[in-house]
Amino acid sequence: MTTFTINGQKVSVTVEDDTPLLWVIRDTLGLTGTKYGCGIAECGACTVHLDGAAVRSCATPVSAAEGTDITTIEGLSTDASHPVQRAWVIEQVPQCGYCQSGMIMAVSALLKDTPVPSDEDVDASITNICRCGTYPRIRRAIHTAAQMSPGEDT
Repeated sequence: MTTFTINGQKVSVTVEDDTPLLWVIRDTLGLTGTKYGCGIAECGACTVHLDGAAVRSCATPVSAAEGTDITTIEGLSTDASHPVQRAWVIEQVPQCGYCQSGMIMAVSALLKDTPVPSDEDVDASITNICRCGTYPRIRRAIHTAAQMSPGEDT
């Protein structure tokens, strides 16, 4: 049994220790906002926060989550009020939208650690893949979110 907190709720799951955290989040806990993309930790669609750090949940065994605090896209905010979520709407980032939950989670972790990132910081930290190629809008949204305070729209 593995016990952790996800989106503020303490949970215990009984699965094999090497089960990818992604499948526990999606299949066992029913939180489907975290997406499966590549299965080899390259694309970032499965990004969640593990004790505040952005991790690729498809390559993270559930055993690594023991005693941790996990946040998924569903737990980032209850009403899409997080600055990154608001910036995504303002800058009209998504096209197909599939990568967006992982991208938003990666960006929110970056902004927590680097509140005003340079383009170089963004390039080094945000390695998620967007098949639609909305990278210019993603970059604008990151800078927009960095300028926001809670409850403010630019």
